[in-house]
Amino acid sequence: MPGFKLTPKLIDKLIKAVLLGDLLQKMLHKNRAYEIHKGDTDKVFNTWMEKSKKLVTNCTNKEFKQAIYDMVNDFEEIEVDMSKLKPKVGIVGEILIKYHPFGNNKVVDILEEEGAEVVLPDFMGFIKFMATNKITLNKLLNSNKLSATISKIALDLIDLMEKDTKLALSKSSKNYLPPCDILHLEDKVKDILSIGNQTGEGWFLTAEMVEYIENDIPNIVCVQPFACLPNHVVGKGVIKTIRSKFPMANITPIDYDPGASETNQSNRIKLLMTVARDNLK
Repeated sequence: MPGFKLTPKLIDKLIKAVLLGDLLQKMLHKNRAYEIHKGDTDKVFNTWMEKSKKLVTNCTNKEFKQAIYDMVNDFEEIEVDMSKLKPKVGIVGEILIKYHPFGNNKVVDILEEEGAEVVLPDFMGFIKFMATNKITLNKLLNSNKLSATISKIALDLIDLMEKDTKLALSKSSKNYLPPCDILHLEDKVKDILSIGNQTGEGWFLTAEMVEYIENDIPNIVCVQPFACLPNHVVGKGVIKTIRSKFPMANITPIDYDPGASETNQSNRIKLLMTVARDNLK
């Protein structure tokens, strides 16, 4: 990309954008699943979308931190009925690239129609993994000290900003899923993946599935899970291994692309929801 230069200032903006996006999507789906007066969530969401665009381009760190608390507080005022029993369903896969953090897709829509509380991946965790990937960082240290320095700056910024995010979410009464501690999952991912697939998207897909299960979200939809892995055999092998290690896992692969049958995909999601609802009883 001509004229594109990765600088600490640009990294700061990118991290702020992703962090605000992660927060917004967490609260969008949680509140939409349980809100009493329909439409309140969308109003607050749209307001914060506009605020977030301005915050990312022009704000001090102090203003940004305060915005995190203000955002959580604004969503906290939405009336919800948490007495309803709704299965949580986590999503991993192509949604990372196409639909996160500021959007929805057909899979999310179908899940919500079927009565799920949808949980999307923590994209900040993906950035943190890529920045701390040992092979990449070691190569940078040996070949490009400037890039290595920028990577470390990014990590420091993520750690700094996530402290306020975790604190703001912990004060909420709505039990939001905290930011993913991606490095905590490293050994568990290695135990599941073959040696050749322990970096990149396959690593993160596996980490997200394990993280959901550890947070009592055993219902998982993998949207095109094999597009991010070398081949179908590997993808199926990963899901099979996770199921064997976590017998409660209710994982449904969805090859949701133009060539896939929408009826078939909808039926798979409905079957997952049937199992998820039965497990709530």
